[in-house]
Amino acid sequence: MSKKQVSLFNDYTKGVWDQNPVFKQVLGMCPALAVTVSAMNGIAMALATTFVLVFSSFIISLIRKLIPSQVRIASYIVVIATFVTIVDLVMRAQFPELSKELGPYIPLIVVNCLILGRQEAFSSKNNPFRSVLDALGMGTGFLIALASLGAIRELFGSRSILGVQLLPDAFEPWLIMILPAGAFLTLGLMMGGLNAMILRRKRREEADILSKHIPKTYVAASEGQEV
Repeated sequence: MSKKQVSLFNDYTKGVWDQNPVFKQVLGMCPALAVTVSAMNGIAMALATTFVLVFSSFIISLIRKLIPSQVRIASYIVVIATFVTIVDLVMRAQFPELSKELGPYIPLIVVNCLILGRQEAFSSKNNPFRSVLDALGMGTGFLIALASLGAIRELFGSRSILGVQLLPDAFEPWLIMILPAGAFLTLGLMMGGLNAMILRRKRREEADILSKHIPKTYVAASEGQEV
């Protein structure tokens, strides 16, 4: 795989994990915490955000050389607001119940720091193809985060995921999981668990590198083992 191909592949994959908007960059916390009382709400919000992010990135990348630097933020917001309006109108017409569930959080996509941040950091500096790949990757990472957060809250708060009951009737739903506090607790535990996994993997990789270049007795001593 060529360097260019690797770069294009990285444009997409970095948003899925290495720079995940929620778990790594801690962006878009308002919808992530507010609408994820169910997996469906999380998926719908993430798809709406991804639509706006992808098309905004494409348009802004196309006209980036025409936008004066003094009004670039205002220009980005106008473009973003256009696609947010499209999403809002379509959802009200085609998915009225879901639109009511999400409430004002669809219009608030306009001020989502994830979308505005990607325009400033990436789309305004790269070609349309790379900008779309970056937006798709960030959207995928956002979808994974909101869907998993919503699924966990729905499972323990309602005994089901996507309306399918998975836990028995004997299980007493945890009311806290469908309350705002449940969102903070669940997200905090998820981020803590993921960070613990990353640290464990890094230590394992460091130990493997040391074992290849340093005598085993020294490695064991550095890990506090008896030699």
